Amino acid sequence: MSERTVRIEAFSRVEGEGGLHLTIRQGQLHEVRLEIFEPPRLFEAFLRGRKAEEVPDIVARICGICPVAYQMSSVHALEAALGIEISPEVRRLRRLLYCGEWIESHALHMHLLNAPDFLGFESGLKMAEFHRAEVERGLRLKKHGNQLLEALGGRAIHPVNVALGGFHRLPRREELAALIPDFEWGVQAACDVVRWVAGFEFPDFDGNYEFVSLVHPDEYPFNEGAIASSDVMTSVDNWTERFEEFQVPHSTALHALQLGHDRPYLVGPLARLHFNRERLLPAARRLADEIGLEHPCHNPFKAIVARGLELVQAYEEALETLRQYRPTGAARATASGGPGVGSAATEAPRGLLWHRYEVEPDGTVRRATIVPPTSQNQAQIEYDLKSYLSSLADSSDETLAGKAENLVRTYDPCISCSTHQMRVKIDRD
Repeated sequence: MSERTVRIEAFSRVEGEGGLHLTIRQGQLHEVRLEIFEPPRLFEAFLRGRKAEEVPDIVARICGICPVAYQMSSVHALEAALGIEISPEVRRLRRLLYCGEWIESHALHMHLLNAPDFLGFESGLKMAEFHRAEVERGLRLKKHGNQLLEALGGRAIHPVNVALGGFHRLPRREELAALIPDFEWGVQAACDVVRWVAGFEFPDFDGNYEFVSLVHPDEYPFNEGAIASSDVMTSVDNWTERFEEFQVPHSTALHALQLGHDRPYLVGPLARLHFNRERLLPAARRLADEIGLEHPCHNPFKAIVARGLELVQAYEEALETLRQYRPTGAARATASGGPGVGSAATEAPRGLLWHRYEVEPDGTVRRATIVPPTSQNQAQIEYDLKSYLSSLADSSDETLAGKAENLVRTYDPCISCSTHQMRVKIDRD
């Protein structure tokens, strides 16, 4: 057969809707298109003319799995624009809130979305028939993350307690102290999760990655730091000088490239671990050595192991903060400067998330730019699919489709998040 086409109409076990189009000619993989067909959600346009203080609650609605990431990127960028300096206590509580999001997101992805691929099950529900204890553990871990978001953020989905300058209110000591026993159990359970997934059989495939993530001199990055790649370190204010978004015909999500390079880049847990392994807390760092995860790791299928180490990291940091927390000071700071322009990047569970805002003198948003992690990974996913599937081009359509889905799910793509805008170009004669 000179040409055949393999189509995956819609991916399962991912957030959002997208498909895949493979074209094989003369036994060679000719074209790979990751087709994102969800309509653009236009959040950046919704924000124009809104008061700056409204933004955190609006952008939280971009994603029900990682609303904290959108809130944190927005408040940090707007605080930079408005000259707001947060207190050390607020900063630590924001990291604690981020711990809750990483815990619920990583636990869900590892146990119910990605693990079935390695164990040969079509769904997490089917896997639960044979691995009930593991699935129940994953659900309990996810519940811990949700409980932390509720205690600190006001509710588990789309938290409402985040505000410019801090929080609308500080949690009471007893609210957070009540979580300590579960989080003590969670640290050990998360270590068991890492040992479990490290024993999976991984495909023999390595990508030649350009890793990109935040790097902070003193801590594993959540919501502050410079943007690191293999050849340069740049400020979050200079994202547009180092990276570029562009439209492709087959996707409502923008792709991204690093300027000066003719290939895509990778954000997410493998990138974070690449630059920040030495900043893991003791339990996570010892576990990384124990399981022998190579450093750097270029096998995208082993992202599940990196997520596990970050799960341990999030529990370890959260537990320390829960034990030490004593509410003091004001819940939020006020602006000390006038309107301006501010940028910020944080590390969503799926990778680097960049926001930029221009604020008018009346405190309204003139322009907003949001660059989600999955849209940055889109081009890299296509690149990896073509590399990985090239040697399998003679396989059956069913085999190709299954292998492709397995690879895509390792990125934990949040497709709905990525369809944040669409650029329209009109050519006139």
